[in-house]
Amino acid sequence: MTRLPMRRFPGSQSIATFVLALSLGCSLLPYPSRTLLAKTVVYVSVAAEKRIDVYDLDANTGKLTRVAQTAVEAGEPGALTTDPQRRLLLAAIRSTGKLTSFTIDPQRGTLSPISVVDAGPDPAQISTDRTGTYLLTAYYVAAKVSVHRIGADGILHMPPVQEIPTAEKAHAIVPDLSNQFVYVPHTGPNMIFQFRFDPQSGKLSPLDPDRQTTAPPSGPRHLVFHPTKGVAYVDNEQGSSVTAWVPDARTGDLSAAQTLPTIPTSFRETNSCAELRIHPTARFLYVANRGHNSIAAFSIDDTGRQLRSLGQTATEAVPRSFDIDPGGRYLIAAGEASGKLATYAIDPRQGTLKPLATYEAGKMPWWVMAITLPE
Repeated sequence: MTRLPMRRFPGSQSIATFVLALSLGCSLLPYPSRTLLAKTVVYVSVAAEKRIDVYDLDANTGKLTRVAQTAVEAGEPGALTTDPQRRLLLAAIRSTGKLTSFTIDPQRGTLSPISVVDAGPDPAQISTDRTGTYLLTAYYVAAKVSVHRIGADGILHMPPVQEIPTAEKAHAIVPDLSNQFVYVPHTGPNMIFQFRFDPQSGKLSPLDPDRQTTAPPSGPRHLVFHPTKGVAYVDNEQGSSVTAWVPDARTGDLSAAQTLPTIPTSFRETNSCAELRIHPTARFLYVANRGHNSIAAFSIDDTGRQLRSLGQTATEAVPRSFDIDPGGRYLIAAGEASGKLATYAIDPRQGTLKPLATYEAGKMPWWVMAITLPE
């Protein structure tokens, strides 16, 4: 493990900020006023240039302004995540099989490196558990999952708490809302592995059954949870579709409720799904199409189990990753092939996307993550 200089975390929000929030009249706004007060930043991992860029997002216009670039000496950064307190940024280095942590400056969103650890070939996606105590990693080439403890100082501990072989092309790892279960979609073998998670020890144990198998060629890739209903949405890479999965509250076992295509039936060329994101209001779901080069939009019913297609909006070539700002106003998509970012305004009632602007990002923008900095 490489240990870098330690940084101290900032304190909590001021009383003045709280009073200002009350004075704005939250009920008159289409989204929570908190997102207008706090600073929103967008992180973009530019893989081929071995850096992570920081952009300011203007809450009124959706304009992006690049304010910082952080070189990543460990290799090409891929997936990014933060702890729940948004004081740490963690990155998977797919090119060298490493994991790394950074502190986030609470005023500017800039990054300072803390630690780097060897992890395994091609860590495809990372997330923390719901407390931010553990970093969970899925490995596309190493065909495994791992758990690392995150120190109070942001240092990733070695050795890992646990490493478990699964199958090739593990592409995501996500804890459920209760922090009791963890799910790992695998694109190659068409499976979603299912684990029970112990938040005290950080250890995973297989459920019974230990996986759900999907009909080929679906290729379950990424997963997000409905914030109140607990429904899991998984986009299917090869199937060009999205599936709503309902976990059993007691056992954690998943059952499929609905699958819908992400591309028009008239499209006959090659396509594969990449990222998916749920809107902060939980009324809409979005999926990236690589090949069709679009963002597919869906409405979500009150149960969370049924989706309705809202169509597709054209975007940059090979949209590997995108994100929605925490206020729910804007969607930011990266074109891996074009090297550009595209921004869209989200209609708060219809969920449709309106193109705003494009920006030069660099060679191979790999991951997009928008967060509101802690107040």
